[in-house]
Amino acid sequence: MNRPRRLLLINPRITSRRSARFPLSLLALAGSLERTHTCRVIDGNVDPNYLMTIRETLSAGSFEAVGITAMGGPQIGTAIEASKAVRASTPTTPIVWGGYFPTLYPETALNASYVDYGVRGPGETTFAELLTALRAPNSETLAAIRGLTWKRDGLIVRNADRAPEDSRTADILPYDLLGDPRAYLAKTFLGRRTAAHQASMGCRFRCTFCGVAAMFGGATRLPPAARLHRDLTWLRDGLGADSIQYFDHNFFDRETDMVPLLEVLAKFELPWWCYARADALLNLSASSWALIRKSRLRMAYIGAESPNDAMLKSIRKGTSSDQTLAVAELCRRQGVIPELSFMVGDPADPTGETERTFEFIRQVKRINPDSEIIVYVYTPLPPECLPANSRARATATPILDGSENPLRFPATPEEWTQKQWVDYACHADAPWLSDDLRQRIHNFVTVLGCRFPTVQDMRSPSWLKLTLRGLAAWRYRFRRYGHPWELMLSKKLIRLADPRATGI
Repeated sequence: MNRPRRLLLINPRITSRRSARFPLSLLALAGSLERTHTCRVIDGNVDPNYLMTIRETLSAGSFEAVGITAMGGPQIGTAIEASKAVRASTPTTPIVWGGYFPTLYPETALNASYVDYGVRGPGETTFAELLTALRAPNSETLAAIRGLTWKRDGLIVRNADRAPEDSRTADILPYDLLGDPRAYLAKTFLGRRTAAHQASMGCRFRCTFCGVAAMFGGATRLPPAARLHRDLTWLRDGLGADSIQYFDHNFFDRETDMVPLLEVLAKFELPWWCYARADALLNLSASSWALIRKSRLRMAYIGAESPNDAMLKSIRKGTSSDQTLAVAELCRRQGVIPELSFMVGDPADPTGETERTFEFIRQVKRINPDSEIIVYVYTPLPPECLPANSRARATATPILDGSENPLRFPATPEEWTQKQWVDYACHADAPWLSDDLRQRIHNFVTVLGCRFPTVQDMRSPSWLKLTLRGLAAWRYRFRRYGHPWELMLSKKLIRLADPRATGI
């Protein structure tokens, strides 16, 4: 008699309950498998006792496999905990890691006793083929599965890559697997019941610092307008959402392809937030901007990265500093808040590039004071993580650790849980930064954030934000970023939200 075809999918904790959003990747996977498998989803972001839930679920019945999504940074530690809980409860059930971490670091992910298989890239087809192979596993069938990393006689095998594809089911996602989907609606600056959604997949650009390029290989898959209309209808009328946070990796692609989607958004008029590129926004026609205004786009997260055009070229960003300034002005005219992210601490000239970026940020603020600014530390991906056509260029200029030695990346998931590597994965620190430069960056971000409190903060009253602005005004005006003790004390009392950590 065949075993029941049941699959357990786990989203290890990565954020607070307040910041939890739909685990869209697991829902997409479950939706693609629902004709062959009964799926159970456990979300550590909403279940405070999810490790106990894992044990109880596994003790109550058998599963064909356990899928665990893993992203670099703080989720690696919880993914390890979840995997060990599974292994202790059911030693023979295959454990499969998917998501960004096993895509970027496939050998590292498999270099652990509690991970049996790794899925690279969008995993619906790879996972389905693996489940079929697991019913009668042998080396020949496993070796034929593109996008799979596995172990043969104790050695890690990395199969050929799978071409990027959007294998999501055409049906609406199985939100019922989450229990009460309304629990995932969040109060944000967009609305009282903001829902997370992903319309398109991937990005056709190949920035060498970006995990999306490694995951999707420079490909974009846009949805049919009818599917977007159906999804928004359900989110609004079935779930009660009044605003949307789009997790598309790059919402605006070629204008001719985007117009049908913008027409749908304009019909719903649900305030929204998305990722975008400066060049894409600048190239939109007046008619498309009319649709955007009607659709009520509130904020676009734009990767400005650097004022150094040579650096932008070297990381294959495809935009320029002039475009960053132009898009800040364009967004001001169109009533859209640009959320511009910058990378500081370039290992080639950490201090110089950081100071030039600070001055450029001030220039952006003069053009559009409402611009939101996100400051990260530049932490490039290892060359072996990049798409093949970007790998050679990156290998020619190796990443050094600050002592003229090549940077050695962790070889196991446990090593990635060390604070220095969690900070690296989160673009919060890098080994080549000096202590003085780390403090300089922290001080600048503190002064900037107090002088221009984020509109995304929904907890602090307006009068407290005005107080912070006043306290920080003289420091920002005269560039006195050093030792902002009064601002640090005030922030402890006021506890402003930090979009770098919480998102919207």
